[in-house]
Amino acid sequence: MEFETYHFDAVIVGSGGAGLRAALMLSEKGIRTAVVSKVFPTRSHTVAAQGGINAALGNILPDNWLWHMYDTIKGSDYLGDQDAIEYMCREAPDVVRELEHFGVPFSRTESGKIYQRPFGGQSLNFGQRQAARTCAAADRTGHAILHSLYQQNLRAQTTFFVEHQAIDLIRDERGDIAALMVLDIATGEYKVLRSRAIMLATGGAAQLFRTNTNARINTGDGLAMILRAGLALQDMEFWQFHPTGLSGKGILISEAARGEGGVLRNAAGEAFMKHYAPHARELASRDVVARAIAIEVQEGRGCGVNQDHVWLDLTHLDSALIKQRLPAIREIALTFAGIDICQEPIPVYPTAHYMMGGIPTNIHGQVKTLNDQGEVEVLPNLFAVGECACVSVHGANRLGGNSLLDIVVFGRAAARQLIEQLSHQPLDYFDAPLDLQPVERRIQRWQACDASSSDGTPASLRQRLQTIMETGCGVFRTEDTLNKCIDDLTEFSAQVDKLMLQDRSEVFNLERLEAFELENLLALAWATVHSARSRQESRGAHYRLDYSSRDDDNWLKHTLYFQSQPVNTPRLAYVPVTLQPLTVPSFPPKKRVY
Repeated sequence: MEFETYHFDAVIVGSGGAGLRAALMLSEKGIRTAVVSKVFPTRSHTVAAQGGINAALGNILPDNWLWHMYDTIKGSDYLGDQDAIEYMCREAPDVVRELEHFGVPFSRTESGKIYQRPFGGQSLNFGQRQAARTCAAADRTGHAILHSLYQQNLRAQTTFFVEHQAIDLIRDERGDIAALMVLDIATGEYKVLRSRAIMLATGGAAQLFRTNTNARINTGDGLAMILRAGLALQDMEFWQFHPTGLSGKGILISEAARGEGGVLRNAAGEAFMKHYAPHARELASRDVVARAIAIEVQEGRGCGVNQDHVWLDLTHLDSALIKQRLPAIREIALTFAGIDICQEPIPVYPTAHYMMGGIPTNIHGQVKTLNDQGEVEVLPNLFAVGECACVSVHGANRLGGNSLLDIVVFGRAAARQLIEQLSHQPLDYFDAPLDLQPVERRIQRWQACDASSSDGTPASLRQRLQTIMETGCGVFRTEDTLNKCIDDLTEFSAQVDKLMLQDRSEVFNLERLEAFELENLLALAWATVHSARSRQESRGAHYRLDYSSRDDDNWLKHTLYFQSQPVNTPRLAYVPVTLQPLTVPSFPPKKRVY
């Protein structure tokens, strides 16, 4: 097969906050940089982040980056790597001020400083009282950051391949990852992007679950490409279920609503979080609040006709404050539930939201893997940043407000590392021939096809996969639910193998794109379920009813999952959590109480 080929110094897959922050630094240094995005850049999922970005600025209450670090380690249930967490928290004030200079319109205090709101899991002086650390642009912070970064990239003349789907990484004959195959969605043509370095910034994959907060584009494309390249994913058992999704729809109702004073109530009108987190209550970490809501419903205290949700009550707040600080949330409730949150509570229930695991990297964004001796090593020309990466700063549970911080801090860090590497890399790097056979086989699989032997369309099969995962691998898990999930996935994989598209001609259709996405999601489903079944403890967002305690003696370690054949036979490895920070004393694991 013949493909049109383009050459760049750096190719970034994904145009969310992480990809655009990296691209901006690279383009400003004169490095030929291309950004591949399957949607228009300002439609990337960073645009949906509502509540804010954490930084110890101390604009509302005195603050310290070391307290932020402590809260993040505690929030991670001690699975986060303390060197990476220190790096992120120390960098936070600087990157927020940098965003302000890029044009992000942060909300302001009366004195003109950046407004900061309380968020879950935040504290002052190592847990003594609630902090106000989350810098906000009303409740549209991700929207403001993404638009500002995109405008800055236009100024820096970054090249964009808009509405191009990344298909697979391509190795050269030396075995190095040296190119990317993309699909032009508008024309159906495949293109090869050769590059001296490739950075994956493809975001999360909560489309793996039926009820989720994610855009339809969040299908884990970069992570599945890593698995097909023979590399590992890390900690895929840890998926955050946001406590407050709009009941029945999953649409995010930001933690900002609780940060501004919202209260969770059961059918009796009781503010029940006092039973689960006596001190932090609604502002406990997300995994604690999500389980509390699920338990209230399971034990018969749910609200509504079906008793399938709880109420998030803001009616006691001043309506002017709600309209000023939570305008998008009010609009969402009006549009999708017909509720004015100034007058009525919002029906909420946990919804799949964020992936703590992902592509293992160091603090410079370089992808890590295990060599033949079982030792960790980095791949110098392959990077991953943002939600698709696992640095790991979130461990077993992410604190609200740390996701936007993660993407900006490590997008910038990876760009710095890449600039340094390219200054020493030989200019003849493009000379080695490419090995196109693996990606050609994948393309041909979906190009000549017939629907007669399939059990559904890619879209209907995706829905079936989402139901399997939500039922067997949701907020609560057991050996039995996970084994049933593996049985269901085994049967489902056979259905995907038979899947053929409607159109046998060479004319492009969107079902081919959905088929690629379905294949990616299925790969991540296997990674999630195998990793979850093997981890016989409860830690953060991974809650096993049959192993209800955290087990630091046996499970204070990261899971590495490699794709294998047959897919129902896992290949897992484990590496230790980094408990030693860069410059300060470590925070040893202890019981996590809110």
